[in-house]
Amino acid sequence: MKIESIVTIKKELQHLPKEDLLELCLRLGKFKKENKALLTYLLFEAHDEDGYVASVKTSLDELFDGINTDSYFYMKKTIRKILRQIRVYSRYSNEKSTEVELLLYFCEQLNNLKPSIHRNKTLSNLYQRQILALKKKIRVLHEDLQYDYNLQLEALQ
Repeated sequence: MKIESIVTIKKELQHLPKEDLLELCLRLGKFKKENKALLTYLLFEAHDEDGYVASVKTSLDELFDGINTDSYFYMKKTIRKILRQIRVYSRYSNEKSTEVELLLYFCEQLNNLKPSIHRNKTLSNLYQRQILALKKKIRVLHEDLQYDYNLQLEALQ
């Protein structure tokens, strides 16, 4: 099966009646968890970005509380899983500041972990990569936001 381009799909969707569009959206939601999550974001949370960020932070707190701190191996696996979740949540939002806020929160939580991630080279490197990524992402934001986020970033370093 050949997968069509977004442009072609958009043109075809413009010709469909409202009922058919509704049916297509519901079918998309049934097939993949990510599709359902995106539809949930667009329908219920896109209008309140601050509320969305707060709810994501709450879910991240639960994931951080569930980290197995018995060994760095298990910590690495869970931390990478959390980072993947952040990337997924960030993709839903079109605002760049959402990803920056979530990554800043992630780095704060990493710093608060016991045992310290800075005793493990892999986790320390992962943390440093996130700091570098944050610096790049902050540069493209509005100047006022840059200042606020840079203050938070300096506190992390």
